Amino acid sequence: MKYNRILLKLSGESLMGSKQFGIDTEKLSSYALEIKQAVEAGVEVAVVIGGGNIFRGVQVEGEGLDRVQGDHMGMLATIINGMALQSSLEKEGVKTRLMTAIKMEQVAEPYIRRRAIRHLQKGRVVIFGGGTGNPYFTTDTAATLRAIEIEADIILKGTRVDGIYTADPEKDKTATKYDTISFKEVYEKGLNIMDMTAFTLCNENKLPIVVFDINKSQNLIKMLKGESVGTLVNF
Repeated sequence: MKYNRILLKLSGESLMGSKQFGIDTEKLSSYALEIKQAVEAGVEVAVVIGGGNIFRGVQVEGEGLDRVQGDHMGMLATIINGMALQSSLEKEGVKTRLMTAIKMEQVAEPYIRRRAIRHLQKGRVVIFGGGTGNPYFTTDTAATLRAIEIEADIILKGTRVDGIYTADPEKDKTATKYDTISFKEVYEKGLNIMDMTAFTLCNENKLPIVVFDINKSQNLIKMLKGESVGTLVNF
């Protein structure tokens, strides 16, 4: 395998499938099967999921709710998604651990770096919920922080598009795809890959990123085998 330890970042919206809200169990099962293939190939897998399919803290500021309170609600949404993915993975026979940045011992382990690494070494999929545990930080930043802490080889950002384009391919039909691009080029071109805090953390810690279409079957395992899938952001 090209990578030994990965962090897979999924958006909450990706769990909705064709729904307008919540979790599409078929979509969840398809992600579980993709992750199972990676685990069976000997890759250590950590996962961070957003909460946008349930609640987005940043949206509530203009609606009379406090931003900090809203962000904490968003963190709880990521834990709900984490529990759903955990259940789906275990249904497929994959051993998992859900670790949260906010303590709730009845449903998950508190995040402890050394324990997370040990779980990965034992072949368990580790799902990180609750973001960073702090308001004003996105799950992109949480994914980057955890990836650096657990010494992941790469962040794999699963999206609805098959890589990074010169413009939004869903809006601009003339947009062309990059196979590889440097961090410097992304800054210069102003491309929106993940929030700037997360992206800068990756750059400063020499952590490459792959943006790929998570909804295309076999994409994850193909990438792990070294095939050209999505867009690699490197140095």
